[in-house]
Amino acid sequence: MFKHLGGFLVKRLVKVFLIFFVVGFLTHSTGSPVYAENIRVGILLPLTGRLAELGGETAYRSYQMAADEINEEGGIHGQRLEMIFEDTTGFKDVGLAAMEKLITQDKVIIVAGGFSSTVTLAATDVAQDLEVPFLVSTASADRITEAKQEYVFRLNAPVSEQANTLGSFLKKVTAVKTVAIIHENTVFGEFSSKKFRKRCENWGLRVIVKEGYDAGVNDLKPLLSKVRPKYPDLIHMITQTRDGALLMQQAKELDLNPKMFMGVSSGVALREFREQAGEAAAFVYSPTIWTPSVPYPGAKEYHNMFSIKFEEPPDYHGAQAYASMQVIAHALKGAKSLTPKDVRDALAETNLMTVLGPVKFVSYGRKTQQNRPPTYLVQWLDDGLRTVWPKKVATESYVYPIPAWNERYY
Repeated sequence: MFKHLGGFLVKRLVKVFLIFFVVGFLTHSTGSPVYAENIRVGILLPLTGRLAELGGETAYRSYQMAADEINEEGGIHGQRLEMIFEDTTGFKDVGLAAMEKLITQDKVIIVAGGFSSTVTLAATDVAQDLEVPFLVSTASADRITEAKQEYVFRLNAPVSEQANTLGSFLKKVTAVKTVAIIHENTVFGEFSSKKFRKRCENWGLRVIVKEGYDAGVNDLKPLLSKVRPKYPDLIHMITQTRDGALLMQQAKELDLNPKMFMGVSSGVALREFREQAGEAAAFVYSPTIWTPSVPYPGAKEYHNMFSIKFEEPPDYHGAQAYASMQVIAHALKGAKSLTPKDVRDALAETNLMTVLGPVKFVSYGRKTQQNRPPTYLVQWLDDGLRTVWPKKVATESYVYPIPAWNERYY
């Protein structure tokens, strides 16, 4: 009996020794444990299709670049981040399936991304139902953070707040009194146009034209012909890039000359807009939430590293993605455990400076867990898109009023 017991004890001691040996082997010299499994982070983006060309690819590169840097610096308490990207293709049903796959099959503990507002709104319901935190990086429809969903956070400013800096520019610099609003007939376009109209009223401006159009049409001259006889001081375009470029080209053909052309950042603050609109892009303004000249730690370094690595500069979509990974890494390091619930709780306590600026999720009005980043005004000038307002971060002086088409020299 004692003979058998002795053999049993020896086996137990050997097993215990092996356990301690393995644990010791998987430990840094600093004493921090190195875990065998990676931390899975899901990213929901349009990786193919029209939206991929308008920022989805830049966001993908920035997410991966940030994750690589985090892993090179030791990961999260010794565990590596494993990025799992899912392509929404820009369509709601595809986005829904992608979100469900990330959570139920890939077992991610957090999801970031969200590009199109229509796709993102649907994806937030999945995240809430399955109780996995979703950090929305780009989609800007106000409704995204108005559904009281405790697992949904947004880094980006809602569209209704992206023109905050524009208000001070209009008041302190311009003589704008009348406005024409041109918008695409989408959820984003309709909502944004109503919000901007309300803002104009608050600023003491009179909206004399508000016209919608079906996105993707090839002729916007009939619409612009309704605007031209009204002689608005400001023409505000709520469009995607391709339509914004077409509007400017045909405004030139019709010799439509307001004191100021402006478009939303998703339409005109991208290099694709300049490429497609050509000379007609000159002097167009846009509010945006990020430029390389923002006074935040790491912003310029991020811009320079991205430019060197990919041989082209990043836009604000990339900055949003990079900042999202900064926020996620901070939450993962501060979470009590690596469960979706504890990561969600850590996100709620975020108070962090990123390349996009300060990040803190707050509740106000109808919104919950919404970050409120500062906004800027940019303008297409001879040497590219430049920050012109506020003055403290401006890289060049603004041009206002913009010259008439027949006064421009190309």
